[in-house]
Amino acid sequence: MTTDLPAKRARLRDDLILAAETAIAKGGLSALKARTLAETAGCAVGAIYNVFPDLDALIFAVNARTLEKLDAVLAATVRPDTDPETAMRRLALAYHGFSRAERRRWTAVFAHQIPDGSSPPDWYLGVVGKLFRHIEGPLATLLPDATPEVRGGLARTLFSATHGIVSLGLEEKLGPAPDEVIAQALVVMTRGWVLGLPGAVSPR
Repeated sequence: MTTDLPAKRARLRDDLILAAETAIAKGGLSALKARTLAETAGCAVGAIYNVFPDLDALIFAVNARTLEKLDAVLAATVRPDTDPETAMRRLALAYHGFSRAERRRWTAVFAHQIPDGSSPPDWYLGVVGKLFRHIEGPLATLLPDATPEVRGGLARTLFSATHGIVSLGLEEKLGPAPDEVIAQALVVMTRGWVLGLPGAVSPR
């Protein structure tokens, strides 16, 4: 009987991603060890590198699943006919809720450091890029004359501001920050954006 090598590799790939997800969920990115992954997946350590070129590639696969899960959460948060302020507020609060519920997996997305001179693979950047459409929708209503490039840049800026509030709050870098304090900061920020953007941004 001929062994179906592609199917075997695909199964091992799935097993390794699941093992890595489990390890990260329990102990964060630092818990990811090749030997432990191999034991969990039931393979030799060397077999990992027959499926992934290195652990960075495996981490990208795991982090992509985290981002896809976040994408699903954000997609379920806002209806297309929701007004911009409500949409922005709900998206920001949903991001906060996700970061709390998936704390270690969420942290791993931003804690992953790749070697100098390397870049994330294009397919992974595509997964990241999809997330911004949730913000670009409300921005299209607020700024109907802005170009897609302007809205895309603003979506990334707004995400960065949201992430900064959430990250600093959860890590308590500036002192204790209960969830309600983080949530209130997000509400204030998104309202400020909605009120200020139409007058601050002109079409190019």
